[in-house]
Amino acid sequence: MPSIAISGPRKVLLAAPRGYCAGVDRAVQTVERALEVHGAPVYVRKEIVHNKHVVEELAKRGAIFVEQETEVPEGAIVVFSAHGVSPAVHDNAAAHSLRTIDATCPLVTKVHVEAQRFARGGRTIFLIGHAGHEEIEGTAGEAPDRIVVVEGPGDVANVDAADPERVAYLTQTTLAVDDTVEVVEALRQRFPAMVGPKHDDICYASQNRQEAVKALAARSDLVFIVGSQNSSNSNRLVEVAREAGTVAYLISDETSIDPDWITQAEVIGLSSGASTPDVLVERVVAFLHDRGYGDVEEVTVATEDVHFPLPAGLD
Repeated sequence: MPSIAISGPRKVLLAAPRGYCAGVDRAVQTVERALEVHGAPVYVRKEIVHNKHVVEELAKRGAIFVEQETEVPEGAIVVFSAHGVSPAVHDNAAAHSLRTIDATCPLVTKVHVEAQRFARGGRTIFLIGHAGHEEIEGTAGEAPDRIVVVEGPGDVANVDAADPERVAYLTQTTLAVDDTVEVVEALRQRFPAMVGPKHDDICYASQNRQEAVKALAARSDLVFIVGSQNSSNSNRLVEVAREAGTVAYLISDETSIDPDWITQAEVIGLSSGASTPDVLVERVVAFLHDRGYGDVEEVTVATEDVHFPLPAGLD
């Protein structure tokens, strides 16, 4: 059956907060400032943040992105991404006489410090997150003999601890809050003595953006999340919208939108991942405006005023 276009008023609900968090803003500014201070090229290990647009723009300015620190010429400057790196990476960089600038998000650094603390206490650490993600690799590197990665509730039955009375858990900072609670509860059923971090590891920005998307989804026929496919927090926002019962798509920008998606949508919710620059959201708003969505309402669930200073020598 062919779709029938709606004839009533069309509206966009724009999430607030959305887009850059303080950690991402700091990381991007770190590369920009390093290029200003030291000149090109400046090497960056992995993507500085998980957004193709950001990486491409920085590459145009002279940043060279590499997979491993061993690819960087001896003595050159290398920036470590917002996701953090393991101690082994720092050691490799020192062995190659690299000049390092650490753009790790301070909230990720907090998780690293917690991993060190739990490891010193002789605990098995269940690290909840996505295996292979840079943040998980960096955190796991703090205590590789004690950390066990747990991706979901289905993994819990297969994990063990040397001493069930000495167990702790940590989480990736960009996870969906509700999903993480489910994994923690499953772990606690197996390991009642398990302890956790002093403060929630899921960062304030991820939580705020998830709450904003929940608010949008409740009022929208369709939700768009602007972000890259490899962005963990962007993918979680899509999941949050879908769990609320609303159709949702992850789009890189307006060129990813299939016009058929919006033919029957009167209200479209729009947000973006914490690594997405707002210019991409503005382009989506303009795209929708040209198709009749001229009414834009901002839906605010929190106000963010967090700021992290740049690494020493760049501020």
